[in-house]
This record gives sequence, structure tokens and C-alpha cells, in this order.
Amino acid sequence: MRFFIDTADLDQIKEAKELGILDGVTTNPSLMAKSGITGAKNIEDHYKKICEVVDGDVSAEVIATDFKGIVSEGEYLATLAPNIVVKVPMIKDGIKAISHFSSKGIKTNCTLVFSAGQAILAAKAGATYISPFVGRIDDINWDGIALIRDIAEIYAVQMYDTEILAASIRNAKHIVDSARAGADIATCPLHTITGLFKHPLTDIGLEKFLADHRKGNPS
Repeated sequence: MRFFIDTADLDQIKEAKELGILDGVTTNPSLMAKSGITGAKNIEDHYKKICEVVDGDVSAEVIATDFKGIVSEGEYLATLAPNIVVKVPMIKDGIKAISHFSSKGIKTNCTLVFSAGQAILAAKAGATYISPFVGRIDDINWDGIALIRDIAEIYAVQMYDTEILAASIRNAKHIVDSARAGADIATCPLHTITGLFKHPLTDIGLEKFLADHRKGNPS
């Protein structure tokens, strides 16, 4: 499984890269605003800065919801950097646009996926990635991880190339469960990924090792 950081915060992106766990970035206008980035020009410049830090793919989300608007906006976003992936919503015009982008060699991320049927449509249209929202599905008392498992099975049977980018990841367990279910990538905030470090027995074991070392090497 690869790790994408779901943020627009350059410091967090750089920290993830320094840890050696950064494979890509997903972001959106809300995350841009959270980092104090507003205005079309500033957002474009910030995408460029992110792409300079990140070697892997960076998802840049379109605002338009009509075919012509999605295509116009997406084609422009794709010119900002070679590793830009155009993030398109799972709607009829979005699927039509993904098919267009695929024919042009532009990578896409179909976002707001909540069903296996939607995942099939996105793959048929040639999406590079799909983003099933695990946490939001759990919020309505359905099973987000089960959806990841269903999509992974379908893609394997049908031999689709589209990769499963598990989104709306809320905790470290979601990451582990998504990996087991067949997700290719997990995207989440850095603190969720670093939550994988934590285990009480690791802390207890390390403290014991250090205590034993101090006993054998008194100051």
C-alpha cells in the first residue's frame, strides 16, 4: 500500500517526505482554505509548490460540475505540473470528462465514490484512481471497508487498471483494514499515518531496554 497525504500544508508534506513514507498528495479547496490559501492564482501557485516537493501524483480538484467546465478546468490544472492528477466528482458529466481526459493521457482521480457500481463506471471510463470514502460510509452505518473489498474483487476479476485510493480514513485501523481489503493507496492526514507507530508494548519495551542499558552503564 502507498500513502498519500490529504492536506495542503507544505510543512506536513515535507515532514512526510522526510519520514520516507510520502507517495503522493490529495487536496481540495477546503484543505487549501484551511491552510490559508484562497483565490484562484494563489491556489494554482500552491499546487506548483506542492508538486515541487512531491515526486508522486498530486490530486487537484475541479470546481465545475458540467462537462465543458470540468474539461476546461481539468486541462488547465494538468498544465501546472507533470504530476498533477485531475480530481473529478462521481457524476454523469464527471464520468464523461474522465473518459475525455483518459483519451488525452491526463490522469484522473474519481472522487466521492460510495458504491461498487460507481467504481465500475469510473474504471470503464479510464480513471487512474477512484476514491471510496470509507469513513463517510461508516457514518451512515454501512461498511466502508466492505466496499473496498468489493471493489478490489471486481477490479481483479475484470482486470481493471484503476487503482483504489481509500479516502476518508479516520484512524490507523482504517489504514490496516483498507490494506487487508485490497486498497492500493490510503490517503489521510499525516497524524493518522503516524498513528501506526503507536503501541503500548513498544513504549514499555523501549523503556525496559533503556533502563537495562542504564543499569549496565551507570553514569
